[in-house]
Amino acid sequence: MAEESGQERTEEPTPKRQADSKKKGQIARSRDFNTMAIVALAAAGLLLMGNMFTDGLSKLMIKGLTPSRADIFDPIKLVTRLLDSILDALIIIFPFLVLMFIAALVAPVLVGGWAFSWESLQPKFSKLNPISGIKKMFSIKSLVELVKTMAKFLLVTAVSIIVLWSQSDSFLKLGSQSIETAMAHAGELFGWGFLMLTIALMIIAAIDVPFQVWDHMRQMRMTLQEVKDEMKDSEGRPEVKGKIRQLQREMSERRMLEDVPHADVVITNPEHFAVALKYDQLTGRAPMVVAKGADLVAASIRKVAVHNDVTLVEAPPLARAIFYKTEIGDEIPEALYLAVAQILAYVYHLKTAKKEGTDKPDFPNTTLPDEYKQFTDEFFDPSNGRRQ
Repeated sequence: MAEESGQERTEEPTPKRQADSKKKGQIARSRDFNTMAIVALAAAGLLLMGNMFTDGLSKLMIKGLTPSRADIFDPIKLVTRLLDSILDALIIIFPFLVLMFIAALVAPVLVGGWAFSWESLQPKFSKLNPISGIKKMFSIKSLVELVKTMAKFLLVTAVSIIVLWSQSDSFLKLGSQSIETAMAHAGELFGWGFLMLTIALMIIAAIDVPFQVWDHMRQMRMTLQEVKDEMKDSEGRPEVKGKIRQLQREMSERRMLEDVPHADVVITNPEHFAVALKYDQLTGRAPMVVAKGADLVAASIRKVAVHNDVTLVEAPPLARAIFYKTEIGDEIPEALYLAVAQILAYVYHLKTAKKEGTDKPDFPNTTLPDEYKQFTDEFFDPSNGRRQ
């Protein structure tokens, strides 16, 4: 993308970019470090368990090379002895194999960590393109890898020659020793040889690991446009976020309107605001706001209330106060208990008068406390709940 847009990759990779890269199996890896770790543990295993290996293998060799006359002329017994020898050899070297298996698993964790990706296992037919393959063969990266490989080969070869040259007398003396002594001595020589080889591999790994980490981070660098696009995707594009908020509001309004038929009264502004209150006499708790809204939502609340025969009461200051000081599901503030109680009593008497055919009760004179005086101002601004 950077090549197509003409932008340079100057930005550090974001955490999301790094996480996506790891999911694809694209992490920093150093084959040289893995090789060094395996050889180092092999050397340690030979030095620590070498005597056990050589003793067991020498006994196994003696047993295998000294069959009885009956066994020699019995093909079945020869096959059985061969299978037994293979099994005994596997048992002897099993601890060493376990050590190598652990080294192969743990070494990659130290550089880049474990990463298992199904995506990296999927076949990619683009890799079969011969033109792309030829370009990679003659690319600068391939040239660098060739130089590295030659340098590693020369270094390892030089160390191997030095080790063999310095221990040449010891290797020659193996022929004059008994088989038990020779195998024990050979195991020790190989262990120290692997240890010297590990030192050379440590030098290579010390150079390769920082380079692989740097090269991986360089490849994951992002253009400024990629960073912006990722931020939009992670935070959500404005039009999508707006649509989601709209849907959430609509769902909230639908749920709220479903509670309006169960309200005892709807107090209105009369047009700008509407709040629906429900009072449960059994619990004895304060009246609760089950719905509230302004403008179009208020109109919907009034419409639902009329359709379900819920009493509408026009009390602008009280409607404003409850609208701005409560949320849906809240109990009304203690300072408004008296005013709301007067409204509920009026509604109760109004319903009784309708049922019995008596005169309509007088509307109560609801007075708000001093801290709610702003809602009684004739210049009240319904857009922000303040005096104009």
